[in-house]
Amino acid sequence: MGEKWTTASIPGQRGRVAVVTGANTGLGYETAKALAERGASVVLAVRDVAKGERAAARMTGDVTVQALDLTSLDSVRTAAAALRSRFHRIDLLINNAGVMYTPEQRTRDGFEMQFGTNHLGHFALTGLLLDLMLPVPGSRVVTVSSTGHRIRAGIHFDDLQWERSYSRIGAYGQSKLANLMFTYELQRRLATHGTTVAVAAHPGMSSTELTRNTPAALRLPITWLAPLITQTPAMGALPTLRAATDPAVLGGQYYGPGGRYEVKGHPRLVTSSPASYEVAVQQRLWAVSEDLTGVTFPELQPISAGSAVARCSMPSRR
Repeated sequence: MGEKWTTASIPGQRGRVAVVTGANTGLGYETAKALAERGASVVLAVRDVAKGERAAARMTGDVTVQALDLTSLDSVRTAAAALRSRFHRIDLLINNAGVMYTPEQRTRDGFEMQFGTNHLGHFALTGLLLDLMLPVPGSRVVTVSSTGHRIRAGIHFDDLQWERSYSRIGAYGQSKLANLMFTYELQRRLATHGTTVAVAAHPGMSSTELTRNTPAALRLPITWLAPLITQTPAMGALPTLRAATDPAVLGGQYYGPGGRYEVKGHPRLVTSSPASYEVAVQQRLWAVSEDLTGVTFPELQPISAGSAVARCSMPSRR
């Protein structure tokens, strides 16, 4: 398919069911639109159903809407139950929705907003839908991270909810690092099943509504540099689409823009931060996430970090 992977590279998706969170605008909209155009039955899983319906009306193909508020575990459970009643299989679960640099806020369950929405909501949704994916050859869980996973980022187990001192940038970095660690640990557990795989992607710097909470000190420089360092949502969605549909993709891989510093360009295989590959932290985060959400993955048994499966299923540091 050459160096420049585009939407024209997406194989036919007819007969496949794709659930895309946060799909009424921005990256999620472009992801869902492209999948629908290639024949997939696409579900826009969104908080605002009216906006979702308007987005669906602008798309071509089989597109429906499902209410989903990732800031509420009750809503996540309700949405999962509704999807289970409508579909007997899911081929693609694309964990795209997210918030960025929000002022200090809590989800309905009391979690820090960015960690609760970006990581815990998607963790719970994946666990509640995974058994519809495991029997489906070629099924994939794609979780959208960010280059922000490298910035002031760590998994702060001593204060996961940022109750002592809040940093909107640090909290965002933690949530995006958690997205990657979840992907890698999920892939480790999926490796013995041989059907579903977990993959991650990031959009680089894309011009979307996600940046509306950028701190004032960063807003002006970003505005000046925008023409040089940002790309359209359609381009920003390409790494996710490649992770979801490219037949050559392997479980545990991470895709992002191919340009300098991964801020823009056509998608390619990239490498995440050294911290993201720390297996003991991945496994601890998994256990904490199960405890906080009340969602377990009974079909998947943890794999020892030293096992051959664990070693082979993880991406190489390129």
